Amino acid sequence: MENIYASIITIGDELLIGQVSDTNSAWIAQQLNKIGIALNNRISVGDDAPEIRKALDFGSKNSQVVLITGGLGPTNDDITKNVLCEYFQGKMIVNQASLENVKRLFEKVYKKPVSEVNLKQAEVPDVCEVIQNQRGSAPGMVFKKDDSIFISMPGVPYEMQGIMEEVIPMLQKKFHVPAIIHKTILTSGIGESALAEEIKDFEDKLPKEIRLAYLPNYGMVRLRLSTSGFDKSKTENAIKNQFTALKELVKEFMVADEDLTMQQVVGKLLLENNNTISTAESCTGGAIASLITSVAGSSAYFKGSVVSYSNEIKQELLGVKKETLDAYGAVSEQTAREMLSGILKKMKTDFGIAVTGIMGPGGGSEEKPVGTVYVAVGNKEDQAVQKFKQRFTREKNIEVTSVMALNLMRKFLVNGD
Repeated sequence: MENIYASIITIGDELLIGQVSDTNSAWIAQQLNKIGIALNNRISVGDDAPEIRKALDFGSKNSQVVLITGGLGPTNDDITKNVLCEYFQGKMIVNQASLENVKRLFEKVYKKPVSEVNLKQAEVPDVCEVIQNQRGSAPGMVFKKDDSIFISMPGVPYEMQGIMEEVIPMLQKKFHVPAIIHKTILTSGIGESALAEEIKDFEDKLPKEIRLAYLPNYGMVRLRLSTSGFDKSKTENAIKNQFTALKELVKEFMVADEDLTMQQVVGKLLLENNNTISTAESCTGGAIASLITSVAGSSAYFKGSVVSYSNEIKQELLGVKKETLDAYGAVSEQTAREMLSGILKKMKTDFGIAVTGIMGPGGGSEEKPVGTVYVAVGNKEDQAVQKFKQRFTREKNIEVTSVMALNLMRKFLVNGD
């Protein structure tokens, strides 16, 4: 039995010039991986007919599945549908179901008349199978050529994901695919090279069908074991034994034995003990609260946040003493502790996180250079404070600090310090 491979083609000038980030490819790749279809390549092209045709040729030569996003809008720069019509030697016709969908959207959802430009979105090549777009006006289209299947979808992520809900079962029905199994460990407190040294013998003895990947990210390293096989039960058992051995080797540094984010790990710990948390943020500007609330169900343990960017707000809302600010400054262990005490009192939560620092690019001094951050975590009875020295851009300093603050909170929840 052969493996099934896919190509992703994303279309749009905005992708090539960096005006819009390509999140579609990563999301699609994850969905394909879940059903055992391996991604062969990802191609981005502009709104240029010859380049689109070359990408289609390349995709069909290397993959059985070619997934295309973008260029299906109603304006003149959206040329994907016309190129596909020519490529598959069809002619444009009006799809009645798509026409009714466009009318429904404008009359019942958008509450405005349908323009002639928008009505043209109901036109599709007569050689395709149409997948109706329940989240927008541009339908999905399925084409077949030789041994490959081509699926064209809108570039709007929300709409594309809705169409993929129908594409995935269709692909599962068409192809007999292997089970792809991943097992992931999240570690902290050890670097990638040191971790590799710790498990060198284990890695050297891994069966050839099981692969080990190191995925480092700011104070954390994910270890991922991967394998595939058509006998799912046998494949799962083979990787399970290796995963158990790996967990034992890295247990000193293990944060989670599943593929979780730091905010998910903290959330699970809080839920297990029916605890609540709040945050007091200065330099991170609410980024920690944003991470916490990105987890579904976080309302069960997250009460709220105070973004105390100015000293006045630190004093008025969090009760930080003027004497503390005068003596030690806003970026100090003392201020972080008082911010933590203030948020615990204000929000009446079991635990809290407080952060104050200098994210850059300006604002630093010789004593407190850019990247200096103090994080305080704890409860009314006990607190832990740690000083960090970040070294990245402003945006990256905020991101890294937010994750490190959550990790410090995790360690406090687990160890009490």
